[in-house]
Amino acid sequence: MQSYPKTKSFAVYKREQARISRHCLYPFTAFYTFNSVLMLALALQTAHPYLAITLYLAGIPFWTLVEYLTHRFILHGRFKRSKHRWKIYKTFANKYLDPVHWEHHERPYDGMHISAELGDLLPLFAFSFTISMFFPLYTAPVFLAGIVQSYTIEEWVHHSVHFYNFRSPYFRYMKKHHFHHHTSPGMENGFGLTSGMWDVVFKTRFPAAVRKRMYGGGSSRL
Repeated sequence: MQSYPKTKSFAVYKREQARISRHCLYPFTAFYTFNSVLMLALALQTAHPYLAITLYLAGIPFWTLVEYLTHRFILHGRFKRSKHRWKIYKTFANKYLDPVHWEHHERPYDGMHISAELGDLLPLFAFSFTISMFFPLYTAPVFLAGIVQSYTIEEWVHHSVHFYNFRSPYFRYMKKHHFHHHTSPGMENGFGLTSGMWDVVFKTRFPAAVRKRMYGGGSSRL
């Protein structure tokens, strides 16, 4: 458990950090949701609305894969500086990528290290959006719209499992799944942030004994 000011209770501190996290998410959500809805609405006006809907929905499973791979290999990566000056990407990764997620693990209730901010992936989004516009609206642009909307949902799911106690089976499952990932024994498994599906596919789900302890008799749970 991270340290917090002793002049206030942990409950007060947690509410304050939840507010900070939400304020990071508001502009992020507004920007990407507006783009997503606009692209989908325009794509539905074309001669291929069903294809547009199909590709938009296809962005959901595609994002969950990106989410898993990014969490496992980038956010949990360790990037060392290179002695060769021309390897600028290693210096960049060491400076900007290395500390980001590890600080979140060290301070799991720090509102500044839970939610994405608008500028985090804006250059990558702008590049992807520009490239996608060379294709018909009902193909790459709407597929990208589905991806970014899924990314937005994932950020709210991550925010919610840290700060809220929803009673739905899904959130109860994700809270146990994600919080065990935050422990030292669980850090090398459980990389899915919205489901455990890819952990099953890539064999990084928690051991059966851990799943049984967390979820009860259903040790086969993701």
